[in-house]
Amino acid sequence: MRLPHDEIERRLTGLPGWQHEDQFIRKRFGFASFADAVSFVNRVAEIAERRNHHPFISIDYKYVTLRFTTWHAGGLTSEDFDEAEEIERLYASKETT
Repeated sequence: MRLPHDEIERRLTGLPGWQHEDQFIRKRFGFASFADAVSFVNRVAEIAERRNHHPFISIDYKYVTLRFTTWHAGGLTSEDFDEAEEIERLYASKETT
């Protein structure tokens, strides 16, 4: 079920650096090297496959941008935020290599 605007804003408070843009939430992650960025993307892919919920991913040298939305709901759902929270834990743990 698509989340109302006030719930989106509430959920964003627990996701530092994430921004709400139209029907997406997005964040840009920085890394020490291109290899570290690609390693992170591979771990994100594992999470996405397990959850069957796939973000838009952009790799720009040492930076990775992730964007989430739930197409079948026509916007943001709890699934987007739950996966973003899991990815935040991954990034914070530095277990990307």
